[in-house]
Amino acid sequence: MAQKLKITLVKSMIGRPEKHRKVLRGMGLTKLNKTVILNDTPAIRGMVGAVSHLVKAEETSE
Repeated sequence: MAQKLKITLVKSMIGRPEKHRKVLRGMGLTKLNKTVILNDTPAIRGMVGAVSHLVKAEETSE
């Protein structure tokens, strides 16, 4: 089973730098409290790290 990350947007992107907005949109997070499930890859981990103050990430296995 491949590892997955469950990522939820918990803080608004209003007033954040454009770089952070692009990272969130790249992960598919467009609205507050939206949750996406993505593969656990180094690229996704880096994206989560860049906006860790805006999202909540949990490891899941599906």
